[in-house]
Amino acid sequence: MEYRILGQTGIKVSRLCFGALTVGPLQAALPVDKGAAVIRRALEAGVNFIDTAECYQTYPYIYEATRGWAGEVVIASKSYAYSWQGMRQSLEGALRALRRDYIDIFLLHEQESALTIRGHWEAVEYLLTAKKEGLVRAIGVSTHSVEGVRAAARIAEFDIIHPIINIAGIGIQGGTREDMLAAIAEAASFGKGIYGMKALGGGHLIPRAQEALAFVLGIPQLASVAVGMRTVAEVDFNVAVFSGMPVPSGLWARVGRQKRRLHIEDWCRGCGSCVERCGAGALFLTGGRAAVDPLKCRLCGYCGTVCPDFCIKIV
Repeated sequence: MEYRILGQTGIKVSRLCFGALTVGPLQAALPVDKGAAVIRRALEAGVNFIDTAECYQTYPYIYEATRGWAGEVVIASKSYAYSWQGMRQSLEGALRALRRDYIDIFLLHEQESALTIRGHWEAVEYLLTAKKEGLVRAIGVSTHSVEGVRAAARIAEFDIIHPIINIAGIGIQGGTREDMLAAIAEAASFGKGIYGMKALGGGHLIPRAQEALAFVLGIPQLASVAVGMRTVAEVDFNVAVFSGMPVPSGLWARVGRQKRRLHIEDWCRGCGSCVERCGAGALFLTGGRAAVDPLKCRLCGYCGTVCPDFCIKIV
């Protein structure tokens, strides 16, 4: 496994980051011991970087996976908190749940622009205080927005940017794939540590997984890429790809055969864009949000490309 330094932080991370969302209640909802075993498999394969968030509810999985582990584990988490006290509660909750003295990286979750960052500045001020106290090593933002990357790049207090980027441009807000690549390059020129997300487009690009992962691995500014994994087979597949090793045909068959379904997040606001896009007539609005008829759904993933809030995924 190859490792890189995140910007100017001195934090050394594996190119493959374990995206912990998929094992938790919001997606696969694995039992804690089962999810922890998947994470532990990644650690044993040389992955030293885990990405999570307060809202993912995966701290128990990470604690169980890292309990007794002798190697260094870099953990990044995120919070939607916008006040000093709210961010303090988020960070202290993470420290308690993970049984750690510090969190390596703590981010403002899903920032869209300079305006939203300003609206969360009290939370940033708390994180800066926590950084001085040794409770966090680096701070920054996660974002699905081109403008979010550009705004964060110009804020000296931020060390890390965690942007969405994938070969198909799925989920990128405020611009194209090329716009996001340009914003990432610009952020790197400011010395920011950058690690990507949604390389597989929330699951939509799994049929093109090797091509999609090769694309993000070819982006020189990305120190690491967070990929959601929920099975040992997926860990083994991703480790092989990220390590430049050939993927055994049997392993690809196991990963490719896994049953998938369309998942609509609770934060869907019922805009109807996905319903209009669905050529199979599988999506409809009910109770102010989108729903799916699994008997009609083709799992083509086209609906996810038009969702402005990135709340539709194949899992």
